[in-house]
Amino acid sequence: MNIGVLGGTKGLGKSIAIFLKRKGFDVTITGRDVSLGSKVSKELGIRYCEDNKKVASLSDIVIVSVPIDAVCGVITEIATYLKPGSLILDVASVKEKPFNIMKEYIPKDVEFIPTHPVFGPRTTTLEGQIIVLTPAIKGKWYEKLIKFLNEHEVRIIEVSPKEHDKMMGIVQILTHFSYISTASTILKLGVDIKTTRKFASPIYNLMVDIIGRITSQNPYLTYSIQKENECGEMIRDVFAKTVNEIKEAISNNNEDEFIDIVNKATKNMDDVPSALGRSDKAVDSFTKEIRNLKNSINQEVAVKDIYSKKIHFGILNEINPDFIILKNSNSSTSHTTRLNLANIEVLSDSEFIEWKKNNLPSKIYGVKATFPKNSKPKVIKDTIKKIPDVVEVKIDNIYRDHQDKNMISITFSIKTFNKKSLKKVSTLLEGFGSKTLETKNKFP
Repeated sequence: MNIGVLGGTKGLGKSIAIFLKRKGFDVTITGRDVSLGSKVSKELGIRYCEDNKKVASLSDIVIVSVPIDAVCGVITEIATYLKPGSLILDVASVKEKPFNIMKEYIPKDVEFIPTHPVFGPRTTTLEGQIIVLTPAIKGKWYEKLIKFLNEHEVRIIEVSPKEHDKMMGIVQILTHFSYISTASTILKLGVDIKTTRKFASPIYNLMVDIIGRITSQNPYLTYSIQKENECGEMIRDVFAKTVNEIKEAISNNNEDEFIDIVNKATKNMDDVPSALGRSDKAVDSFTKEIRNLKNSINQEVAVKDIYSKKIHFGILNEINPDFIILKNSNSSTSHTTRLNLANIEVLSDSEFIEWKKNNLPSKIYGVKATFPKNSKPKVIKDTIKKIPDVVEVKIDNIYRDHQDKNMISITFSIKTFNKKSLKKVSTLLEGFGSKTLETKNKFP
């Protein structure tokens, strides 16, 4: 199946192109910047074409992922060139205007589904993400799209374009406007955000992180969201009026009015206990990871960069509010790695072992030991397996010891990434009553 992503050289369009290529689709991207398009094409291993009309004529599915103010223009540009029986989607965060343009210009033999993925290009998986569909007619492509999204555990919302834009007025316009206003106020007050974190609760830090996430997005996109949604002006006016009402209540020492505003707003916040629970989870997930890291000082840990997906591991040497420092644990050198705490995810023991299996060289060692004859070899084997860096243990042989009939000899094959783990094996076997120990390399 051929899929054309118009505007697939950057942002969400590029993320969509990458995802679809990984799923085995034949993807072509377009973009106005030929130099960038060629670069991205080479980087991703997909075709680039600067001609929207040509791509539209050859694609089974066309995805319009251009700036919001350009969406309607691109749709009208390619409408008559769309392949009969094909599907066209757009991914703009405003739906009424694209819907009306598609309804007017798209040929009857082409299906159109105005769509809004409610996530940004930094999102790494579709699982649990929300996609809003605003279809006019549910044809053959609609059923295929629903099946595809369900297979990837996407949360699907289906509404009218008008209802979508009304809801996005709150979810995007109001929140973006208030967050940017807060960030701009802090700037005008001349306050250093990093300094405020030293005095702040985890909730404040979480709020600042969310504000930073919003303000760091493409400002041209943020501006387009504010301008293109027809609910925007009304929402901003109400927000400004509300801010002044709260300010005047405080300035006029009108405690009753202030409390009344807060109480009414709280009652409208739906399920407050659930909101508290969800925010507690968010805070706890971060603080728990910090606690676990602090408890792992001078131990080997592994972390994943949440953006590059690269795994870093080593002895945790230092942790502070902003960074961790790892020492190389696989070498005699004193090389260290400094990582931004906000950009990492700590791997669990099982995840780390699985990564080691797939990425680090291992060796198999033969270990021979003698035990009292009533010992249980399987229990010993299973206990050895629990030692860090030991990934596989087999019992090669069990036989009666020639010198002492009250003893048995057991030979193990132990696969490990780190020869140092054999010292722990030796200590463990002694705990089981082993009297002699012999270790040798079996296989490289």
